[in-house]
This record gives sequence, structure tokens and C-alpha cells, in this order.
Amino acid sequence: MSNGVVAAPTRPPPVSAAQLSSHLRFPLVIVTNLVLNAVLLSFTSTYAAGDLSSVSRSINDWWEVGGTLLLKILELHLGWWGDFDSYDLVSLTLLTHGPPLYLLTTFYGIRPTTLLTKLALDMLAIYVPFRLFRPLKATHTLEAPKGAISNRSIINDWEVSVYNSLLAAGIYGLTVYSSFMTWLPVYLVVHFDGLRDISGAHEARLPFLIASFIPVGIAAKSFLFTPATGAKRDLGDIRQSSFNPETATLTQTVEYNLWGYSKRTRVMIARTATLAALTFMNTWYQVALTVEGAESVGAAGWAGVWATAAVLTGTAFWWVGHVDGVSN
Repeated sequence: MSNGVVAAPTRPPPVSAAQLSSHLRFPLVIVTNLVLNAVLLSFTSTYAAGDLSSVSRSINDWWEVGGTLLLKILELHLGWWGDFDSYDLVSLTLLTHGPPLYLLTTFYGIRPTTLLTKLALDMLAIYVPFRLFRPLKATHTLEAPKGAISNRSIINDWEVSVYNSLLAAGIYGLTVYSSFMTWLPVYLVVHFDGLRDISGAHEARLPFLIASFIPVGIAAKSFLFTPATGAKRDLGDIRQSSFNPETATLTQTVEYNLWGYSKRTRVMIARTATLAALTFMNTWYQVALTVEGAESVGAAGWAGVWATAAVLTGTAFWWVGHVDGVSN
């Protein structure tokens, strides 16, 4: 109270969703994702059900339903505790959910619009909860403080982004094309009972294949190249630079030989391994479980093509990140 005026009580600023405890936010992410998936699929079920039901197995057993739910929660768990943001996970969803859908549109005649709608819903359902409950990483925002990331000028350069996106699209396109031209058509005929049309493999043209994979290239650039190139030196880099093999213990020597890389290389290895593993696991599970007539070994072969493309793309980005002008 001053001069007879009573000061109004001050209210604490509201707490945003991203400021809640991590142990509270993660369950909210799971619930939000599952609810969004259910709501969005209900709106499109009439449109997509006719196309997909003709090639889909019915999932009725408890272990099939439970396995699908467990895989979804595993993806969310990996995204949360792997410290990925909404941009990371939209890119990862496109890269890992796309291969099963590409199989259906290329060899089963399912309308691309149906599959693109499903993919867009999967991406939206994972983007919204992570955007609500986790702030963007410094590498994915132009408002990041100066010094928060390395190589800002490279990450934000549109020409570099275009070239790297085309590089990734080319690697994915060339990997799929080389498989189409060699072993994959016979493999698919042998291990996929009820395959409708194999001409998509024989008639593939590399330039058109690469062009169709440009969204894949953009997603790969966003998930692999941008975070690795923007990674700042940490205590691990300092310990590695001061490593002395004459005084180091056996444990320190083994750790240095196995994981004694720069922060950028460690980020690239971890993200490439995550992308390859999730691509293989999700593609194999979705194809083997839901596509009528697909054998497990056939699903593994199809998944292996895309996992190989992920590894080759990560390796290429690692090489690009070691050219002159890119700081460690």
C-alpha cells in the first residue's frame, strides 16, 4: 500500500505445456498422439477403407493389436528420450512410414492419394503433441541465440539445403532403382502371394524415381544433416582432444577407440542408426502383418532396401560434413 493505493496482487506467469515436468509431458504426448490418430482415421476411414481393405489382412488377435500399439509407443518413446523435436519426428515418420505405402501403390495398385493421405495423418498426429510439449531444437529455428549452434550459415543456406536434399533423393532413388533392375522383382514374386503388378519395377526410370523421392531427400536432410552439422563441441570432444594413450586406462582406451569421434560424427552415427533400425523394423512389421500374402522374409527384403538407403545417405552426409569450411 502506497499513498492510500492498494497494489493489485501479482499473478505468476502461466506455465506453458513445454515447461511441464518431462515425466508428465511424455504420457500426455502418448495420449494426444493416440487420440489424434483415432480421430483423424475416423474422418478418412470411408475414403480409404475400400482401397486398403482389398490388400489388407484383418488384425483381430490380441497380440497383433498389442504389437501395433507397442510399436507406436516405442516410436514415441524413442522420439521423446532421444531428444527429438516435432520437425525431427515429422521427417522420421515420412522416412519410416513411407516404404510400406510405396509398396502398395507401386505393386498393388492402391491410389497414391489414399496412401499420401494416410502418411500425412501419421505425420500430423506426431507433429502436434511434440510441438505442444517440446520446444524446437536450436537447429530448427531461426531465432536461436547466437552461438547456440555450429555452422549456422551452412544450415540456413538454401543452396546447401537444395543440394543435400537432392543428394539424399538421389541415393534413395539409386538404391531402389538398382534393386528394381537386379534381384528385387523375382524376390517379390516369390515372397508376395497375390502381387498384382510387377511392371512398376521393370518400367522404373531413374530420373523420375529420384524426382519422386525429393520429399524423402528433404526429410533425410532435416533429420540427419542439419542436426549433425549444427552440433556444438561438448565435453566429449575436449576429453578426446586431451586423450593420452600412455596414461589412459584400459576402459578409457576402449571407449576412445569405439566412440572417440567428434560430436558431429557421433550425432550422425546415432541418427543414421536410429533411422535405419526404425525403417527396417516399421517396414517389416507393417508389411508382414498387414499386407495379404506377404511373407516375413519378403517383408524383410523390402525393408532391407530402405534401411540400406538410410545408411548410405547418412554416410554421404558425414562425408559432406567433413569438407573444408565446416567446423567441428
